[in-house]
Formats: sequence, C-alpha cells, structure tokens
Amino acid sequence: MSSSDDAAKGRALSSPLRLRILRLCLHHARTNKEIADLLGLNPASTLHHVRTLVATGFLEAQDERRGRRGAREVPYLATRRSWGQRVDDVAPVLIETFVQETAALDPDDIEVWRLGLKLNPEHQAELLAKLRAVVDEYVAMPSDPDGHATSLMIAHHRDPSAD
Repeated sequence: MSSSDDAAKGRALSSPLRLRILRLCLHHARTNKEIADLLGLNPASTLHHVRTLVATGFLEAQDERRGRRGAREVPYLATRRSWGQRVDDVAPVLIETFVQETAALDPDDIEVWRLGLKLNPEHQAELLAKLRAVVDEYVAMPSDPDGHATSLMIAHHRDPSAD
C-alpha cells in the first residue's frame, strides 16, 4: 500500500460521522438513505461520506435492489478493514464518536468502567497486550446470528494528576 493510500485511509477514519456510518453498516447492509435517516441527516449530506468510505475500502457496495417505488438502491456493508488501520491522533475522534453514539442511550443500556492503576512500563505493556489479545479474539469471530449489536471502547492514558 502506498503512503498516499494509507494517508487517504487515515483521513477517511478521522471523522466521527464516518465512524458512525461504519458502525451502522457493520452487521446490516444499508442504503445511503437508510444511513441518513438513522443519523437524522439529509441523504445528500451522507453521500460524500459513504463515497469516501467506499473509495478507501472500508464500505463495500452490495447487490443492487429496488426500493418501494422501484428506485435503484445500493446497500453498503462495512468491510471490517478499519480495525487494523493506523490513524494519527485518533483518540479525540474515537472519544467524540463514542459521545455521539451514546448521547441518547438509556443509562441501563451502557456500562462504563473507570479505574486508576499505578503500573510500571512492563506491567502496562502486559495489560494492554492482554486486553488487545482478548479483543482481537472476538473481532476475528463471525457475528452471532442471534446476537445483539454492541460496541466496546477501551481507553488507556497516563494520569498525571495521580502520580
């Protein structure tokens, strides 16, 4: 992959809106209109983002279908290629995406953990490697046909106020 391709992919994933589109299309192929309706946006507003995600390989067009009035509809499905893509300075984007996606949730629909630890570099690396291994194991599994779509966000950061 060329560095310009990698840069384009990084830019594609540097938008909370595009990350939300990928999440909406992770388990169900959706048309641009369906995506726009779920996000409360105009379809013209989402089309640019959908095209960017298709051009960078993060969304893939599925077989064309006919809508209720016979109009041509193209549903899109996430390719799951975003998981391993490096994005510079991604933390603020992921946090903003998380905030947007959870803003309207009922408190019973979200579980949040926050704790403080004091670990040396070796133990920090060990903890993060174990967490990554567990998450990678589940990412590699096929979706459960009887499952419910869920999201997970794990953040690790230095806490200078507690040093």
